[in-house]
Amino acid sequence: QLQASGGGLVQAGGSLRLSCAASGRSFSTYRMGWFRQAPGKERTLVGTISSLTITTNYADSVKGRFTISRDNAKNTVYLQMNSLKPEDTASYYCAAGTDSGVFLYWGQGTLVTVSS
Repeated sequence: QLQASGGGLVQAGGSLRLSCAASGRSFSTYRMGWFRQAPGKERTLVGTISSLTITTNYADSVKGRFTISRDNAKNTVYLQMNSLKPEDTASYYCAAGTDSGVFLYWGQGTLVTVSS
C-alpha cells in the first residue's frame, strides 16, 4: 500500500515536498516513480528512482527543479519540487514497480496547486 501526502496550494516560484509511505517489507526492492495528472489530461511520468543504484530519471519538464529521493529505512520516497510553475498543477501519484519499468502498485493522488 502506498500513501502519498504533502500536496497543497503554493505560489509560483515556491516549493513543496511530497512524501509517499509504503507498507510492506520489500520496499527497497522496488523502483519508485512519481506521476502527475492535470485536469483533463493524461497521467504522465515525472520521474523515477531505481531500487539498487538509486539512479534517478526525470521528465524534461521538471529537470533541474524536482528531485526524487528515497529512504529505505523509512519505506518512503520523496519528491522535492522547487521553482514551481502554474503548469505543475496536478494530482501527483507515487507508484512502485520493477526496475524494468513496470509499475505494479499505485497510491492515491495528492493535489498540488500552483497559483500565478
